[in-house]
Amino acid sequence: MNILILTGKFGMGHWSASMSLRQQLLGEFPQWTVDVVDFPAYAMPNLSDAMYKSFNLVVTYGTHLFNTYYKLTSLGRPDARPPFEGLFLDKLVELIHHSRPDAVIATHPLCAQLVSRLKGEWGLDLPLLTCVTDVTSHPEWINQNTDCYLVPSRQVLEDLAAKGVDPACVCVTGIPVREEFRTLARKRTSGVREVLIMGGGLGLLPRDSRFYQELSALPNTHITIITGRNEKLFKRLYGRWENIQVVGYTDHVWDYMSRADLIVTKPGGITLFETIFAQVPILTWPPALQQERNNARWLVREGIGWVAGEDCVKDIALLLEHDYALQAARTRMGQMKGQLEAESLNQMMEAIVASQEVAV
Repeated sequence: MNILILTGKFGMGHWSASMSLRQQLLGEFPQWTVDVVDFPAYAMPNLSDAMYKSFNLVVTYGTHLFNTYYKLTSLGRPDARPPFEGLFLDKLVELIHHSRPDAVIATHPLCAQLVSRLKGEWGLDLPLLTCVTDVTSHPEWINQNTDCYLVPSRQVLEDLAAKGVDPACVCVTGIPVREEFRTLARKRTSGVREVLIMGGGLGLLPRDSRFYQELSALPNTHITIITGRNEKLFKRLYGRWENIQVVGYTDHVWDYMSRADLIVTKPGGITLFETIFAQVPILTWPPALQQERNNARWLVREGIGWVAGEDCVKDIALLLEHDYALQAARTRMGQMKGQLEAESLNQMMEAIVASQEVAV
């Protein structure tokens, strides 16, 4: 079985979900071939870096522009035509001809739209699985030639059904995360409360030194801050406060999560499900991007976390003092984790294989 996972690095969440899917599939079916392709980079190798940098600038400094675009497209219809469709379709035909997959999994809406278009208008006979990495059912994810949707929650399943998607084609798998988060063993530290603070891959964290000074002053508390690829922030914070450990970019976030009583971070979709499988409650920064606002509302509604107010340090202190709230969130996360594991990706893939009469 040859699986092609198509994605894009508009933010690292889609790429992370793709690599987690690959790890999960190969762990269950080691005889399969599973390739992950950054499709915009494949289609436009000379322009993709500039495109991704522009995207990062918009989400960092032009959130109002991004939110306006997101709201307008949320009012649109499914089966949207993506930009540069002609160029992308030609490159997609080239890629599929070269890799000859038995099925395609798309973890970015652009990729799902293109494969669906190829199936509908060019007669491509190839199963398309769309892995939704948002906790909402934005129309850009919905395409009529999709054979199966992998969605984060039952709410997304119900929303897709309300928009005309056959519920039998939807599998609740959660957003894919690495196996290390799924099998995480908690490492308790005696007598000291642990708080993990992350700013995503770009290291988007508060600039005010007073914030970190107040964090360091929290009694009986150790703080770990992961600054991601923000080297400037790393150099400014490293070694300045006794109770704060500063870490740069790391591929072992799960190790730091295993020690944490509370995580403070942006409410990205991947991060939410990493914390669910790690069963570590989450306090999010007040979100700016519309997708993150939707995620924040969802995590509060599900009882697995909170949104910080104007005084984030005060909110951290209150949560640490009220362990019953943290324990309730951990319990709810455990319930969600069990539900997601009951509807596994592996069962869904076996059904796809059987439908194609390909031996596993």
